[in-house]
Formats: sequence, structure tokens, C-alpha cells
Amino acid sequence: MSFPETVSTFEPEVQKLSLGFADAVASKLEEFLSAKTEEVSSITSSAAEIVSAISELARGGKRLRPLFAYWGFLGAGGSQDSTDIIQLGAALELFQAAALIHDDIIDNSDTRRGRPSVHKHFEAQHQSLGLSGSAANYGMASAILAGDLCLSLSEELFADIPSVNASTRTIFNRMRTQVMAGQYLDVLEESAGPAYDPTEAVKRARTIVRFKSAKYSTENPILLGGALANATPELLRSYSAFALPLGEAFQLRDDVLGVFGDPEVTGKPAGDDLREGKRTELIAHALLLTSQVDRDFIQNRLGAPDLSDEEVQNLSDILRVSGALERTEQSIDELTSQSLQALREIQTHELALTGMQFLSDAVTKRSK
Repeated sequence: MSFPETVSTFEPEVQKLSLGFADAVASKLEEFLSAKTEEVSSITSSAAEIVSAISELARGGKRLRPLFAYWGFLGAGGSQDSTDIIQLGAALELFQAAALIHDDIIDNSDTRRGRPSVHKHFEAQHQSLGLSGSAANYGMASAILAGDLCLSLSEELFADIPSVNASTRTIFNRMRTQVMAGQYLDVLEESAGPAYDPTEAVKRARTIVRFKSAKYSTENPILLGGALANATPELLRSYSAFALPLGEAFQLRDDVLGVFGDPEVTGKPAGDDLREGKRTELIAHALLLTSQVDRDFIQNRLGAPDLSDEEVQNLSDILRVSGALERTEQSIDELTSQSLQALREIQTHELALTGMQFLSDAVTKRSK
């Protein structure tokens, strides 16, 4: 059946199932990481801190990626009571944690979800214990290892799912490769910056959005859930048509919040993306729309180590006055409309369609 035009009577059930599944994923993570803490502690109690840092990070978040997998699974005929989809959700959360840890290192980001990022957590540990050497280097090295351990643990959970088939394995492997390639393109873009042709900046920024974020945030999770329930190729294609533009809209909204979001809500300082030098689609539009003077200012000061609060405000003003913010908002609207049209064409039962609509709203109607 196609997506209903009226408000679905399944909304209360969708809310209940989503909350129950998110709680089940959280419980699975706690159980799994508790066992890993014991395993690492058997080497030496000092090593347990690396798992503790992962556990702390894994307690936060919206569980969006597991929920995309869950509704993709149910839409393909999977059982609401399946423990396999819970384990897949936990594996996705650990993969997400690894990406966040490494991303914060790359971006020199001090905070994550309103708390110190993992490398800053270990830096503070170095200082509190009175260890020798550089606290910053210790924090970075420890966080890299924590991120690597997250990747390993994510694979361990995934590989141990009894019903994993060849299609699910292929999607999971491809997802990991895409994220690493997308992350590298992001690093390359920030480093090349002014040396690249600004007329191609929007295209490059969208490629980074797609492979660094959108595919692993929405598309691959829903494909993984569907594949785990043996979805047909046609259903998986319709899932992609819905989830990929939604994931791109999600990341573009994140980019807007990274500059214009309320720090009290986002958990990050105002203009944090500007301080980190992120060459987002916002920046790409500004390079095309603004004056040469402002373009030079962006190219010379974006991400500068000594960027002042006044310069952050100037950059924010350029993004707004030039029309870059408006263009990005237009892209978000277009991608959201494209996703919703694709959702109407997915052939599955109304409960799953309502669950996917619930996720679409959660992704696009947010302030953090």
C-alpha cells in the first residue's frame, strides 16, 4: 500500500514501538559494554577507562540510526520481537560512536552532546592523574584507540547476529568504506580550501555530505534493516529513494545548526563549525554569492586558530546576508520534499510507513 494522506491511526503504536526499541538497544549496549569492561579489566584495571569512555558516549544520542534499521526491518516483514534487529541497532550505535570520536579529533572539537569530547576527557584524565608529557597528545592518542575499539566492537556485534545474510554483510561493509572515504574528502576539502575552484565547491560539499554522513545516517541503516528481513531488491531501492535525500537534508540542517544553532540546545559553542574550518554547503554557497572582499575573508580566516568572536560573527553575517543560508534552507526543503514523495511510493504496511514518517519528522524538524 502507499503512504496515507491523512493522519495515521498508528502514530501511538509507532511512538510506543520506537521508544521500546530505543530502550532495548540501550540495554544491549550497556550489557555488551559491561562485559567488555570486565574483559579489559582482566588485563589490568587501568585499561578499563577506554571502555568507560565509550560507554559514556554511547549513553547519549537519539538512536536515529537504529530506528531507521528497525522500521526498515518491520517494513520488510521483520518481527517486532526480533533480538537480531536490536543487536544490529547496537552495532550501528558503536559505529556511530567511533565516527564521532574520530570526527571530534579531526575537527579539534572540545565538546560532544554538551560534554567534553572523548579526547578532551582523556586529556583531563592526564591532568587529574598528574601524568608526565603532553596532556593533549595523551588525550588524542587515547581517543584514537577508543575510536578504533568502537569499530572493532561494532563489527563483533554485527558478525554475531545469527540471521545476517550476504546482502546485509555487503551493505555493512560498504557503509564503513563510504564513511571513511567521505571523511577523507572532508579533510582534503578543509586542507585544500582556497586552492580549489570555488565554482565546484557546492558539488564537492554535497559529495562529502552524502558519503560522510547521509548514507550512514539514514540510507544504510534502513537498507541494513530491510536486508536483515530479506527485503526484495525493489523494496530496498524504494528505501534508498526515501532515505538518501532525507539524510542529506539531515546533514545540511546540522551544518546550519553548527553556525546558527543555540548553544544551550545543540551542546556546542555558537559558530563552532566556523572555528573548526568546516567547508560546508553553507560556505560553498557564500563563496559563489558574496563579494570578493568577503570571499577573501572566508578563505583567509575560516578555521584560523586565532579566530576571534568578532570574526565568527562577521562570518555568520556573511552567510546570512549573502543568501548562503537561504540557499541552504532551500536545499533542505527540496531534499525533504523529494524524500517525502519517495516515502509515498514505498510498498509496505501502514505501520512501517508511519514509523518512517515519524523518523522523517525527527530528522527534519529539529533544533539540535
